[in-house]
Amino acid sequence: MSGGFTGLGVGPGPEGLLPVAALRALQAADVIYAPRSRVSDSSVALDALRGLDFPQDRVQEVEFLMDGDDARIGGHYAALAREIAARGRAGEQVVYLTIGDAMTYSTLGYLVAALRTEAPDLPTRVLPGVTSYATAAALTGFSLGEGKERVLILPCPDDLEALRADLLSHDVTVLMKVGRRLPGVLALLDDLGIAQHCALAHRLGLGGEVVLPSLSAGVPDAAKLGYLSVLLIRRGPPQRFGTKDAEADASHGAP
Repeated sequence: MSGGFTGLGVGPGPEGLLPVAALRALQAADVIYAPRSRVSDSSVALDALRGLDFPQDRVQEVEFLMDGDDARIGGHYAALAREIAARGRAGEQVVYLTIGDAMTYSTLGYLVAALRTEAPDLPTRVLPGVTSYATAAALTGFSLGEGKERVLILPCPDDLEALRADLLSHDVTVLMKVGRRLPGVLALLDDLGIAQHCALAHRLGLGGEVVLPSLSAGVPDAAKLGYLSVLLIRRGPPQRFGTKDAEADASHGAP
């Protein structure tokens, strides 16, 4: 068998953030699977590659499935794994795109698990990508963790009181999969008095991009910004060296 499978993360942000290894895999691919939501006119993962040199005539769009039905999701990715395995056994190099890091809240995880079951003989690799929250932090100057700060990466819950407890028990919270909950989350941040310590990024690297280093002035059109958004939340200002806490740590030999 000379074929194989590569899963890779693309975007967010400028195409220059794509790792070199990922670009090489794209350029060597015989077929490139680009997931697309059934309610979208195009594949967001494919949009993130615009301007790059790779064989676009080898792209094949496939349905992005995450409808909450575990049995249906399992069957969907098992069928896709069998299709990919057949291509690999025929000697083809198959690439599957996913947004952000390849294995962070990604549908690629379902596909890799299905491939291990359906085609354990297929050479399979996963190349890491750049997460939306790392990109947002870089663009806004938001520190994702200093010293011994506790950092939580969380898909937004429906229960905002549960979210309140999470925010109060961590120094930094990265809130993903916000969607329609965004107005309620923003109201919670205002209630906690921490909006000024928070940042938001929406559709990074895509049309309609919004990057807000602070939420103290509110978020215009919040009801429209939940999809493909990430929130970076601090429960208080960062403790820099020179503050009392930092000086206390230093006096006890903390690095």
